[in-house]
Amino acid sequence: MLIPNWLAGLLATGVLLILLVFTASHGAVQIPLSAIPDLLLMNAPLLSDEQQFWRDVLLEIRLPRVLFAALAGGVLALAGATMQALFRNPLAEPGLIGISSGASLGAVSAIVLGGGSFAILAPAAFLGSILATALAYHLGRRYAGMAGLLLAGIAINAICGSLMGLFTYLADDNQLRSLTFWNMGSLAGATWQRLALLGPFLLLISIWIMRYWRAMNALLLGEREALHLGFAIKGLRRKLIVLVALLIGPLVAATGGIGFVGLVVPHCARMLLGADHRRLLPASFLLGAIALVLADYIARIAVVPAELPIGVVTSLIGGPFFLWLLLSRKS
Repeated sequence: MLIPNWLAGLLATGVLLILLVFTASHGAVQIPLSAIPDLLLMNAPLLSDEQQFWRDVLLEIRLPRVLFAALAGGVLALAGATMQALFRNPLAEPGLIGISSGASLGAVSAIVLGGGSFAILAPAAFLGSILATALAYHLGRRYAGMAGLLLAGIAINAICGSLMGLFTYLADDNQLRSLTFWNMGSLAGATWQRLALLGPFLLLISIWIMRYWRAMNALLLGEREALHLGFAIKGLRRKLIVLVALLIGPLVAATGGIGFVGLVVPHCARMLLGADHRRLLPASFLLGAIALVLADYIARIAVVPAELPIGVVTSLIGGPFFLWLLLSRKS
């Protein structure tokens, strides 16, 4: 029996809020949960030195980081659910047509050629994702259906991979270190400024994508059936691909490579709530936010006082979980 929409949304939002508070209080510096209201509400002169230290850690480091983790997880899962609807394939994700690798190539080239500051890296990753998407769409439109787009994506992924290998070969020791850690993903660079810069844009694009839930439901029936129902398939395909590229490009620039969230989370949402995209898209966003907040928490506490790259954590958890899903489906 499917869970009612309002109850599922309420439960997921409540779990996310509890996790945000809990994970913000834990890490290399432990902040008592009971102290958080005072740290947020009391004036700084009324706090002790220890409370003032906790307040600085909470406001300057933890809160922007956990909020950015929730945003990134939601965006990755929503992008994955959209690509799976577009391709009618549960194995689809933004990397399938070169969006992620295009963004990665832009970021890697910025690190090697431009010094790697976020002001250069972010536009480079965004430009890379847009160019890769435009090239895949231009090449794929020569063939009927999604097969051409898929083949173009395979070629673009191969080309981007080889160019990233070339940049890696040309990089010096410091750049190699930056490339290695960037490829494994991290949320350590999350700040209020970065959140304010990317948050409204990514949320706006996410809401825009959710407006296409009817078209995605129609695509589940097949492209011909969706066309008979009145949906302009070519235009719809172009819009959704561009919107996913607009989501993934800036996000990859800010977080590096974080795998499996876009692939696994939509599966979990589909198992809980069914295939109706009116429910599936917001559910994927909320579950993706929960999943990445948890992954970031594990990354921060697993090897204190250091931390694991979050891409390693998502791969260690998501890989076996996805394999279990495949084996369960087969049985």
